[in-house]
Amino acid sequence: MLQLQSAFGIAALLAIAWALGENRRAVNWKQAAIGLVVTLLTAAALLKLPHIASVFAAINDAVGTIAAAARAGTSFVFGYVGGGPAPFDVKTPGADFILAFQALPVVLVMSVLTTLLFYWRVLPPIVRGLAWLLERTLGIGGAVGLSTAANIFLGMVEAPLFIRPYLNQLTRSELFLVMTGGMAGIAGTVLVLYATLLAPLIPDSGAHFVIASVLGAPAAILISLIMVPETEHRRTGGKLDDPDAVATSTMDAIVKGTASGLELLLNIIAMLLVLVALVYLANAILGLLPAVGGAPISLQRMLGLVMAPVCWLLGLPWDQALTAGRLMGIKTVLNELIAYVEFAKLPPDALDPRSRLIMLYAMCGFANVGSLGIMIGGLNIMAPERRDEIHALGLKSILSGTLATCVMGAIVGLLT
Repeated sequence: MLQLQSAFGIAALLAIAWALGENRRAVNWKQAAIGLVVTLLTAAALLKLPHIASVFAAINDAVGTIAAAARAGTSFVFGYVGGGPAPFDVKTPGADFILAFQALPVVLVMSVLTTLLFYWRVLPPIVRGLAWLLERTLGIGGAVGLSTAANIFLGMVEAPLFIRPYLNQLTRSELFLVMTGGMAGIAGTVLVLYATLLAPLIPDSGAHFVIASVLGAPAAILISLIMVPETEHRRTGGKLDDPDAVATSTMDAIVKGTASGLELLLNIIAMLLVLVALVYLANAILGLLPAVGGAPISLQRMLGLVMAPVCWLLGLPWDQALTAGRLMGIKTVLNELIAYVEFAKLPPDALDPRSRLIMLYAMCGFANVGSLGIMIGGLNIMAPERRDEIHALGLKSILSGTLATCVMGAIVGLLT
């Protein structure tokens, strides 16, 4: 029954994307159908085939090793504050866990690893291969295929750097696809962090985050081509050269990766601090209103009510949809990191294992207001001539990115 609910949810989410589209008559439904089939088959292959499952089990072990390596570094530098043995008895379980010193520094390690893998020419051929697959299966241009494939590993600003010379040539639909790809995925630098947060709740969480990153590419293409269909002659197909070298030597890659990772780490810490404080202030203001249902009004309650129907469409029972809706609302208004932190704090019986898995995928994207500012700032620098169009498509890309990750969650619900 819940699987049928998820199937209905997929159709409903696609209908919402169509209703919010710019040119509903121009939608290429054959291309959209191929996109849906590709997304479904990719999800089925990654989640169900035993050989592929064993590969992702190995990836999950690798994720755990990276997290352990980061913990070795933090415990060496920060001592027990960073995860080393405490010099005293911890009376409250979990009280010795400090997010900023134990979990967040994994971003530094992943930033360096990503930079090294690009310098050593390990990731570029993988990205090119994925771009070729997207071109052949979904009929999109080479430039946007490359950017969308790069989003599997990189963030919303780093991936478009692959096609920076082509950004001014993109059609409106292709530009929107680049923006949606950024909103519908997460960067490899934070993947291990999120997997670490959810590891106690979801077995093989690292593997599922990797699968979600891969699924984000066809899902983003599917939703973006429905919301902003292609009406112009595509000018950005064909083979593309690799981006400029990220470093001049292995040591240079380590230094540059550390510097960019530190910038990202400090930004995450600052954003977390400010956003949590703003949520507290918003709840303090809302608390002045009369209580409803025997409980004070809060931002989380309001977001839960708004997003609960969406979570029901993903295949969650209604009694769990309000809890999931609160997480989805936090993810959309604030960011996915705060949502995953709140997810990790849920009581064990708040969501059943299937619902937890669905929500892992549904929230696995950068689609939020803060990320929009980051993406617009980056694209404005890379393509100043398209500034007005980038701004016009900004809020729509949050919707498309959210719909893409929700479609991923509904597909996982259909398959589990």
